[in-house]
Amino acid sequence: MDEQISCDIIECDVVIIGAGPAGLATAISLAQSAQNAGQTLNIMVLEKAASIGGQILSGAVIDPIGLNTLIPNWRELGAPVETPVTDDEFLYLTKASGIKLPNFGLPKALHNQGNYIVSLSALTMWLGEYAQNLGIEIFAGFPAAGLIYGENNEILGVTTQDTGINKAGERTAEFALGVEIRAKYTILAEGARGSLTKQAIAHYDLEKNCDPQKYGIGFKEVWEVPANQHKKGLVQHAFGWPLDNSTGGGGFIYHYGENLVSVGYVVHLNYKNPYLDPFKEFQRFKTHPKIAGTFKDAKRLSYGARALTEGGWQSVPKLTFKGGALVGCGAGFMNLPRIKGSHNAILSGIECANAVFEVLTAGRAHDELTIYEANWRSGAIGRDLFPVRNAKPLWSKFGTALGIPLTGLDLWTQQLFGMSFFGTQKHGKPDHECLELAANSAKIEYPAPDGVLTFDRLSSVYISNTAHGEDQPAHLKLKDANIPIAQNLPLYAEPAQRYCPAGVYEVVEENGTPKFIINAQNCIHCKTCDIKDPAQNITWTTPEGGGGPNYVGT
Repeated sequence: MDEQISCDIIECDVVIIGAGPAGLATAISLAQSAQNAGQTLNIMVLEKAASIGGQILSGAVIDPIGLNTLIPNWRELGAPVETPVTDDEFLYLTKASGIKLPNFGLPKALHNQGNYIVSLSALTMWLGEYAQNLGIEIFAGFPAAGLIYGENNEILGVTTQDTGINKAGERTAEFALGVEIRAKYTILAEGARGSLTKQAIAHYDLEKNCDPQKYGIGFKEVWEVPANQHKKGLVQHAFGWPLDNSTGGGGFIYHYGENLVSVGYVVHLNYKNPYLDPFKEFQRFKTHPKIAGTFKDAKRLSYGARALTEGGWQSVPKLTFKGGALVGCGAGFMNLPRIKGSHNAILSGIECANAVFEVLTAGRAHDELTIYEANWRSGAIGRDLFPVRNAKPLWSKFGTALGIPLTGLDLWTQQLFGMSFFGTQKHGKPDHECLELAANSAKIEYPAPDGVLTFDRLSSVYISNTAHGEDQPAHLKLKDANIPIAQNLPLYAEPAQRYCPAGVYEVVEENGTPKFIINAQNCIHCKTCDIKDPAQNITWTTPEGGGGPNYVGT
């Protein structure tokens, strides 16, 4: 930044980074409290996507507890929550067949009665409109780039990104300096592995007393299917094939709306084989005889991928620091067995907002929100996460064939007797340390995509409507440019070529020498590279405002 130019400073009471369910719930709950008390608060929400809900891919099953708590009359107000779950199936797949597990044998935590299948993008847009009607200022296309620290190691706010800089790092005619947004409290609601969340966790050592966070990569496609193949309200979850016994993950299919089907797949990022390709595993999943029929003569509308926090109870970091807090999936509140996080994201926003309002009313600023940190484990979020705390470690330690039944046993004993034979299991090492050497791993042969049911990466990125400014600097940063070829290639066959769901990373031959290529324009903001790179050499940063996927309209 040119020392001769000073950026503008904007002041507010609270700045929230991320306009997803967690960030919007924080803003809405805070505004509601102020309104009820006859007060006015200046609340700002920054969203990196070009529009509210633009980077949230549709098709999700939600537990309405969060929405019920935040906006009890959401039905009367016309929230786009219109497809109740009517049928719930749990499938175990082998390569050629599969069995449906009896619902009566599944513990209560795995049932979906009372839940809804929604377009999460549409619901987020609706929450954004509700927030704006409360006087909350939401700025889409404004990614926060850095945290501002005070003299007492407190967070004073955030900086937004400079724009109009070319790939060479030079200012263009469109250059605009970022601004400082100063706030009494800064709330990070960026979702899994958010860039500022990562900075705050490292700066304040928030993970000092918890297990390493565990992650999955979740893929999702939205399809329009023929009416005779649509079963509105049907929820299907599957595990087993195509993954081997030692690799965790599974698929889901949700029928909702007008002939829409959301199909997705999650691969746990503690997988060991560097030749595994999560994107291609997702494509294989759709070819299973129990799955493929749903998509006969259907049309694929959208594609996306996103990292998911899977560590749960044991991996939730300290949530608070001087001047701010973490909420939502960035805090690690996803319930892995339920494959649900939006309800806890909303609840965490409400809990955080209650704490913020209390300290603001007391005239305080930039101190620690200790009430929020103290209360979440004994509240609704803790009651949701504690019983399922062993699902991930049991699956990881014992594999699918034994780990899933042990998880079922654990959930039943807790449901019936309020205790666990397993206590609280540990997660072990972080995901980036789990890869085995390529020399000790079996290569995996994947079938070529047919362009009808299965697809390649680039055609998938195309329908994600991903766009970045062509001349902006790459937002994917290498700490050491030599590591991909000198270290990751000989040791792990450079796994970035396979774990990236968007074809961002390639190894090409130039004059007989391998070269590592970063196609940053393809990035769909999943953050997997930031998580899984074995050398922790890749850092995901926010691109210029509005860049990335755009899922609005699906």
